[in-house]
Amino acid sequence: MNNLVILPILIPFLMGVILIFTNKRLSVSRTISVLTALAMLASASYLTYVVYTDGIMALELGNWEAPFGIVLVGDLLSSSLVAVSSLLAVSTLFFIFQTFDEEREKAYFYPFFFFLMTGVNGSFLTGDLFNLFVFFEVMLLSSFILISMGGKKSQLSESLKYVIINTVSSLVFIIGIAYLYAVTGTLNMADLSVKVAELGQEGVLNVIALVFLFIFGVKSALFPLYYWLPKSYVEPPTAIAALFGGLLTKVGVYTILRTYTLIFNQSSEIYFILIVLGGLTMFIGVLGAVSQFDFKRILSVHIVSQVGYMIMGIGINSTIAIAGVFYFLIHNIIVKSALFFFAGATEKVTGTSHLKKMSGLLKTHPYLGWTFFIAAISLAGIPPLSGFVGKFILIVAGFMEGNYFVIAVSLATGLLTLFSMMKIFMTSFWGEVKLPKPEAENVKVGSLIAPIVPLLIFTIVLGVAAEPFYQFSLELAEQIINPEHYVNSVLKE
Repeated sequence: MNNLVILPILIPFLMGVILIFTNKRLSVSRTISVLTALAMLASASYLTYVVYTDGIMALELGNWEAPFGIVLVGDLLSSSLVAVSSLLAVSTLFFIFQTFDEEREKAYFYPFFFFLMTGVNGSFLTGDLFNLFVFFEVMLLSSFILISMGGKKSQLSESLKYVIINTVSSLVFIIGIAYLYAVTGTLNMADLSVKVAELGQEGVLNVIALVFLFIFGVKSALFPLYYWLPKSYVEPPTAIAALFGGLLTKVGVYTILRTYTLIFNQSSEIYFILIVLGGLTMFIGVLGAVSQFDFKRILSVHIVSQVGYMIMGIGINSTIAIAGVFYFLIHNIIVKSALFFFAGATEKVTGTSHLKKMSGLLKTHPYLGWTFFIAAISLAGIPPLSGFVGKFILIVAGFMEGNYFVIAVSLATGLLTLFSMMKIFMTSFWGEVKLPKPEAENVKVGSLIAPIVPLLIFTIVLGVAAEPFYQFSLELAEQIINPEHYVNSVLKE
């Protein structure tokens, strides 16, 4: 049964290799891609169910016992994130079928798409830091290819910045791993939890903890390390930006959550730093979004702002706060990707993403407008949608722990988020019809909206039926806040 843990990694990797040889036959590549994504979703969903009913699962590859061998670990956090990532992969594929030109698809897009998912799923499921580095590199190498596809001058320029920043981050990552191994003699996360507790997190271990905060801060676009993200996610095709915006920064958030609740969990100063950085990230990010008048650029800057909420919750470090982090993380993966899809659909209709060059879409394409409205108010945190529930849990946790100032910042950020989302709606969809493309009224958007509908249903259900999801989140938070559950499952103590 433990072999279930490797399936979300093995399926996309093996099928990605096969897709290398079918790149010129689009119908075959598309069919294989859809079947692979559905298989990935089914295996991840079943893994989550088994973990929920039977407990944490650990797979020792090559029968080498932990902490000496490679270990994959499926707990409620990692398996749930793999399942939601797989759902996003399915929606992204169907949106790609509607928006990509054939030349881009034939340029080995599908193999690298699944190699990216291999890296994402592996990052969630790995049980040691060195293999986290390996899966990060698989993910990043694939993202380097995907983000530069199309070859526009501006796109290549921003891709170069993305590559340089993330390469530097990877170099620092391997240095941090080396220092941590020199101090503790292990890289297994469960074993590190035990060793760091025995050594006492002070002196050099605090320095190493800050090094890893820099590394994962770059990956998650944490203040002040976010400057590479907004333009990098504006230039590539919207479907790729949706996948990156929904997943890649969330892998960074996951690693911060995992590292600072399992390994470096002995220092209250680290949690205070996370609260401060979370507040700065959310507020600086939303100010950037308010000042923009480009659909995709507003959404890109909002990625930074929304990450701030999650980092704030990790810093609060209570069971309710961690439950809120998970709830908000799942919400943001779904809604942020949906909003990027809407940006792509709008650009397909109008030929532009600049808000001042379009208006009146609600009259020509009402379904596009009102479905966008649902996703927009969910991001802003309007009840009864998932964004409201996630923010509400985090705010309650902050009040319970006495973090009043950062909660005030989060409330102000929520209001500015609503303002920026309504700016998109009122400028693009409301008003008199002013469309750059003469044929815009004849564009059929049904096929563009169809892949987004499952994501919208998800955010509605996650909000309306909040109670069972919140109970699940609390159980998950109990696992995370008490690392002995994870340690005992991996080390078999």
